[in-house]
Amino acid sequence: MQIRDIAHHLCWPEGPIALADGSILVVEIEGGTLARVYPDGHVERVAATGGGPNGAAIGPDGACYVCNAGGDRWVEHGGMRLPVFDPTMYTGGRIERVDLNTGKVIKLYDACEGHDLCAPNDLVFDSAGGFWFTDFGKQRGRVADVGAIYYAQPDGSAIREMIFPLASPNGIALSPDESTLYFSETFTGRIWHYPLSGPGQLAAAPAPFDARRLLYSSPGIRLFDSMAVDARGYLYVACMIDAGISVISPRGELESFIPLTDPITTNICFGGPDRRTAFVTLASHGKLISFEVAEPGHPPIFDTRCPIGHSVRGVLIAPESQLRTTQ
Repeated sequence: MQIRDIAHHLCWPEGPIALADGSILVVEIEGGTLARVYPDGHVERVAATGGGPNGAAIGPDGACYVCNAGGDRWVEHGGMRLPVFDPTMYTGGRIERVDLNTGKVIKLYDACEGHDLCAPNDLVFDSAGGFWFTDFGKQRGRVADVGAIYYAQPDGSAIREMIFPLASPNGIALSPDESTLYFSETFTGRIWHYPLSGPGQLAAAPAPFDARRLLYSSPGIRLFDSMAVDARGYLYVACMIDAGISVISPRGELESFIPLTDPITTNICFGGPDRRTAFVTLASHGKLISFEVAEPGHPPIFDTRCPIGHSVRGVLIAPESQLRTTQ
């Protein structure tokens, strides 16, 4: 497999999004920015979110929606930059909307049903225009927050807690037919799957420690981060420590493992004309790389070609002036 280095010196990249012109959006968690990486390696900072931007996705209005974990203090350890919780650096967890044309950042959600969001991590849109997202929680010295999964609307009008409690929920994805919700837990090294009965609707109420919902448990020390889905419905899951990409079938079988050199391999997306190019963020090395895969990636629900206020797949999103925000 031939690996191509596209960009270096990114500030802890995550959340890659392949755009129609061949460029890749990434967040820089340490830098507190949303950046655009062009095929020649040129990097353009699109927006300053502050905090710790993490997962990102294009919404039905063409804006970029960002999970912001609130920020950390960064330290050198073993030749890597790593985050450490520091209350003086933490600005609060939130979901943000970024206008890709102007760079304007709007905070949509920072709480749900009276509970503050702690560290939103990753999100995925469905074809109805809503999005699922994980809240990883923060590790505060000897204390760690309990995580959760939420479902929300992109106009700021509604947010619901869907699954709680969870241990370090990280990546999240939908099957191509949107009948199944997948998510990873980092420190348990597990992938879970939940059947859906409709947009934002679990087919059954979640039960604690429901073994039926466990899809896959990793061998060794593979800490799962974020994921993408190919056209077959196979999951491509970024793995840390024993680093690389685990390719897991919808039946919970490990089809293959693609080893990579960065112990903090964080995320993957598919792009290129036939979606057979995988773009992967290597956080501790500050890199965006690419390589070719045999199966095409499943196309995202929305792209950047929809003007604000227009309908996409039957979803009508209001102009920015009508968004309900926490600001």
